[in-house]
Amino acid sequence: MSGIVSASSPRQRLQGFGNGLKHIVTSSPSRFAIVVFALLILVFTVLLSLPIASASGEVTPLSDALFTAMSTICVTGLTTVDMATHWSPFGNVVIFIGVNIGAMGVLTLASLMGMVISKRLGLRAKLMAAGDTNPLRAHGGPVNESQTVRLGEVGQLLTTVALSTLVIEGAITVLLYPALVMAGIDPLVALWEAPYYAAMSFTNTGFTPNVGGVAVFADDYLVLTLLMISVFLGSIGFPVIFTLAKHVWHVKKWSLHTKLTLVTTVLLFVIGAGVFIILEYLNPKTFGSMDAWDTTFQAFFLSAMTRSGGFNVIDMADLNGSSLLAACMLMFVGGGSASTAGGIKVTTLAVLAIAVWSEAKGRSSVEVFGRRIPSDVQRVALSVVAWGATIVALSTIIIAQITKADISFVLFDVISAFATVGLSTGLTGELPDSASYVMALTIFMGRVGTVTLAAAVAATSRSQYYSLPVERPIVG
Repeated sequence: MSGIVSASSPRQRLQGFGNGLKHIVTSSPSRFAIVVFALLILVFTVLLSLPIASASGEVTPLSDALFTAMSTICVTGLTTVDMATHWSPFGNVVIFIGVNIGAMGVLTLASLMGMVISKRLGLRAKLMAAGDTNPLRAHGGPVNESQTVRLGEVGQLLTTVALSTLVIEGAITVLLYPALVMAGIDPLVALWEAPYYAAMSFTNTGFTPNVGGVAVFADDYLVLTLLMISVFLGSIGFPVIFTLAKHVWHVKKWSLHTKLTLVTTVLLFVIGAGVFIILEYLNPKTFGSMDAWDTTFQAFFLSAMTRSGGFNVIDMADLNGSSLLAACMLMFVGGGSASTAGGIKVTTLAVLAIAVWSEAKGRSSVEVFGRRIPSDVQRVALSVVAWGATIVALSTIIIAQITKADISFVLFDVISAFATVGLSTGLTGELPDSASYVMALTIFMGRVGTVTLAAAVAATSRSQYYSLPVERPIVG
């Protein structure tokens, strides 16, 4: 009898492990996203480690290949190598494909592939794609269909994601090509750099294919304006693009999410530029040597790129400490939900700001644009900020302890990593392997962590049939 048990036990254990793993992966869109993101990063790490991927024909060290793969799939833009000289054409193509995969989102991409293969979108695929556009979809209870995108519209949203990516990147490529040629780039080289810049700007990644990066176009406002437009379109999010495509001239039909995203994005863009002008207009290393027009334009460009774009004309290390802190705040907020941008998202900031204002006015509910924001959305917004701040704080402490670098530079680069911005003071390129792994983990958490944590918070919602006695602790 013991022989029979011992013979069948390993098989049963293996089958049980497989079933358990399958349940963990498929039971939640957020868990599925983490697993697929991790697998994609491993695949791209292997591809970038190949000798054919480097310009020198040598194997790229594991730490550099992993960091670049992480930065590519998570559309971050930070790098430990010189992107303009380290990678071969094969490596650049791998990175180009990777950022477009990462920008669309794993769940959205999986659903798109399923729709193309099977010609239809099943309920599970709809739920997965819906979870990619709104973490509140991931809970097991009833779903309010007034959320960003209705479940019946998921197929249309996926089509919008694919078409908007192709159309916007294609249009920016067509516009950028003559602009690059007029800027002195060889016409043949511009054939590659135009689509590369289009992809890196729309996906809010910020990698540059040329030596010197965007700084070589510092006086070319046509190129910089096209990059800003592309970054803006990528940062507002696919649900907003979907809404604008349906009701572009009918503001009353816009969803609350769309209104909050656009209003908050524009406000941060303008306020950020104003703050940089005030803080940097006397700095001889940045705006101090420019005239009024140049200062204004470069301030708006810097404001746009600190939100998640990642391109920089000015060396971040030359900014005043006050400006670095302002940039950190803008980076931490990031762009729109379900967009190619990172951060805690502009709608999270908007919901919390409106809640604080409502509390200050003594209102019993949180209301804006004729709509009431329910308490569960407020709790998720607060949780996203709390977890994001915790991740940034822990990463900053660890990396500062390892490198003994200036804490302001460490904080800037860590927030840039968490918010998948891609700007750097120069610290990231000099990190030892141990610190680069911490930074890579920060990138991963920033790209999938806050959404996953928000989904986990929503998933903890349970029906409770009793109420505990109320007691109010002292707050403040």
